[in-house]
Amino acid sequence: MTGNVWVLAEHWRGRLSDLTLEALALGRELASGFGSQLEAVLLGGGALAAGLGAADKVLSVDHPSLAEPNPEAYCRALAALVKARGPAVVLVPLSNVSADLIGLLPARLGAALLNFCRDVRVVDGKLEARCLLYGGKLESTVTVAAAPALVGLLPGARPAAAASGKAPAVEAVAADLPAEGRVRFEAYLDPAPGDVDVTQQAVLVSVGRGIQTQDNISLAEDLAAALGGVVSASRPVIDQGWLPLTRQVGKSGATVKPKLYFAAGISGAPEHVEGMKGAELIVAVNTDPGAPIFGVAHYGIVADALEVLPALTEAVKARKG
Repeated sequence: MTGNVWVLAEHWRGRLSDLTLEALALGRELASGFGSQLEAVLLGGGALAAGLGAADKVLSVDHPSLAEPNPEAYCRALAALVKARGPAVVLVPLSNVSADLIGLLPARLGAALLNFCRDVRVVDGKLEARCLLYGGKLESTVTVAAAPALVGLLPGARPAAAASGKAPAVEAVAADLPAEGRVRFEAYLDPAPGDVDVTQQAVLVSVGRGIQTQDNISLAEDLAAALGGVVSASRPVIDQGWLPLTRQVGKSGATVKPKLYFAAGISGAPEHVEGMKGAELIVAVNTDPGAPIFGVAHYGIVADALEVLPALTEAVKARKG
């Protein structure tokens, strides 16, 4: 494959996402493997270019329609740029921001899409990707020789801290977009007043079916308070209405990377693991020794969460004095 490696820089509310930095760290490895350049594509948000120092160059596309995430405008602008420049690979960080874009782009370009990729590398001059299928139940290794290859990259492919460098060169690129498309950005949906953003917490005590009843969530809240964290949950708890949607962790909820993720009574379905596997330390409690959560946990306790939570809370309080 010939051509440069591109990373779509994801941003909203004037901030680059950590997923962008993870993709840049991986993109640097791919560019070295191909002997090519690493370029970041910044759609709107031109002032953020200085934060993309891992790239050799930033292609900054400015237009009013690109100021906030918009799948239609993003697709038009990015597809036109791909056709004009011919990159070998386009890495797109997978999040709620890019979910619609990654479906539109390959159709507009007639290009190969490798989606839900957890790792990508260069092997014998070709792109080799490890992709998850059926919600993470299967993993497939796919090789692509034709360019451009569009890659939907899952969180956690590389540490965000590995993406560093001096302020890159910036090339301004004009976008030929309609003044108003069929899709318009309306507003961000914020957590309800008084709620918390679980993606910004250093400690999460997360509950699943094993918590059994809504009243037992207080046991998790006590431990979270003792540890200086907050409570989150897997989808079954949210579906019961026991906690608000803003507390959901997983593929259909938030992707979190706290310093500590304590999973109480969570079995570890692939959809949930996808949202929390990037935590620095994962501790899991489950009565089933074969629960999948133990496959990603650093420490596991085979026991009833309803017994472990209060005992651990008391131990933490005693340790703090």
